[in-house]
Amino acid sequence: MAQRVAVSDGTNKKVSRVRVVVRLRPYMGTQDEKDEGSCVRGLDSKNLEIINWRNATETVKYSFDVFHGEQTTQQEVFLSVKPILPHILTGQNASVFAYGPTGAGKTHTMMGTLNQPGVIPRAVREVFKMVNAKNDDEGWDYSISMSYLEIYNEKVLDLLSPGSQDLPIREDKDKNILIPGLTHTTITSISDFHKHFVPASLNRTTASTKINQRSSRSHALLLLKVLRTQRAPPHRQQAGKLYLIDLAGSEDNRRTGNQGIRLKESGAINLSLFTLSKVVDSLNSGTAVRVPYRDSKLTRLLQDSLGGSAHSVMITNIAPEYKFYFDTFGALNFASKSKLIVNKPFVCETVPALPVKRVRDGQEAGRSATEPQKKRQRDEKKTELDGSPISAHLHSPSEPSVMDRLLALEKRVMNGGDKDKPDDSRKEIQELKEKQRELESKAMLYNQVLDERSAVKQESAFKNSLAPLQRKQSTASKGVKQQAVVQPLQVILPLQTHAVVEKQSVCAKKKEKKLFHQVEPPEGKENFIESGWESQIDTSVLDISKHKILQILNSGSLKELKGLQLIGDKKAKLILGWREIHGQFKKLDDLIKVEGMTGKRYPSFMKANILSVMGY
Repeated sequence: MAQRVAVSDGTNKKVSRVRVVVRLRPYMGTQDEKDEGSCVRGLDSKNLEIINWRNATETVKYSFDVFHGEQTTQQEVFLSVKPILPHILTGQNASVFAYGPTGAGKTHTMMGTLNQPGVIPRAVREVFKMVNAKNDDEGWDYSISMSYLEIYNEKVLDLLSPGSQDLPIREDKDKNILIPGLTHTTITSISDFHKHFVPASLNRTTASTKINQRSSRSHALLLLKVLRTQRAPPHRQQAGKLYLIDLAGSEDNRRTGNQGIRLKESGAINLSLFTLSKVVDSLNSGTAVRVPYRDSKLTRLLQDSLGGSAHSVMITNIAPEYKFYFDTFGALNFASKSKLIVNKPFVCETVPALPVKRVRDGQEAGRSATEPQKKRQRDEKKTELDGSPISAHLHSPSEPSVMDRLLALEKRVMNGGDKDKPDDSRKEIQELKEKQRELESKAMLYNQVLDERSAVKQESAFKNSLAPLQRKQSTASKGVKQQAVVQPLQVILPLQTHAVVEKQSVCAKKKEKKLFHQVEPPEGKENFIESGWESQIDTSVLDISKHKILQILNSGSLKELKGLQLIGDKKAKLILGWREIHGQFKKLDDLIKVEGMTGKRYPSFMKANILSVMGY
């Protein structure tokens, strides 16, 4: 069993601001458009200016952490991202995402080409380089895994597993975002990464528009997880995650010419980016307003990156052409607001919990010593004085022939068939009669032992069932008649003759009749499930039923969870997701913490399932 703890980085006031990098792509217009000039101009490595659309003789200036001009190389862009990568080797999260209008070069920045690799392949290579250097240090072992997904029309799809269905998004107690069911593939080298990443990238949805020949129709997210484990006790584990995100660009459908399914895709993209801008505005408002992370799948996944627990870098891609002016102007305004967002990173660490010793050593030893002794006593009760078991005499295959032999000899004597040796026949008859009487006495002794054992068990069972009733009657108010339920008596007996079974059945019926004169049982299921139903059930039966329900919640499969009353397919999946994040349910009341199981529904759930376990 492991215990998850959050360790702050440095002091409790340690925060990390979102770094904003702006990249201006080269001019790609016609010769006539080039003659018009560029609407954006870089001033230095941090500042740029854009023409003011209200007054063409003025410019609007912006300042960011880094500005990359048209001649910037892929390596220079990566160096702006590189400082946040070491954090994932110490159990913290980091995030890099590209933002901007369609056709501004986001995918080229993140993915690149074979000759000019982008941020993603360079970042993965750098992570392996750091891990290989750390492996030489004593004390920690490292492992790396990857996941790759896309958000297409507000559906989360696993690119490493083509054909997968829409995956849910969950959040653990430390505010980390999780996706149950997402494929996690362990990788050991950069070549191993490319073996999985390149085919998965081909699964991403792309299409041609009037502005972009290969326009991304979905947001793509690559997750790289680095897990390091301490070699020496207490074997701590620290898990760091790197999110590398290529966002789809905002589109003006009047210029892209989108129709049909392209128009629907464009609407989903623009809506998610609009929600993203609302999240940024809420974070910058400085008031305790609700941040609308849940309004979109994209903002749900970016929750760690914007105002969450990650060290974040936002790469804003812009275009210099005048036809992209309003897209560029809007992207710069969004980037300017994003650089004010503050994140609160922490170390995600798992510490193995110490085992809880529930039973003392002396008690355990005493219990193990007494169990063989009790077994020997039970065996001695079943054994006669000569040491042979009674059941052996009663069930020996040779004994049933005694009566047959005796009848055959008597018939033979009466018919005069033993004239030669009549004394021998009479002597044998006498011996067989004595043996038959001996067997009958042994059978009576065996039945007496069974009767005594069954009577003791029945008396003990009835005393246990009467104990809670007597306590209730003693505490009841004067003049108030208490109603209780007596559970049917079930006594398991060894194999015995029909006569013994009938005798025990009569004895049990007499004791039940005597008990039911004292307390009246409910007449039907309707009376049984009325208000205060738990008080009508024996405590031991109630505890056993609750234990069975808790066992199903903790270890049951999806099919077994759906077998519970009031649990459908959706709630069963929510329980599995909660169990994957938080571990097992320590008590049944923890079920209220699962999404969709409210405090009002919980009593109905317990009532229906306890009655179901009891067979009602």
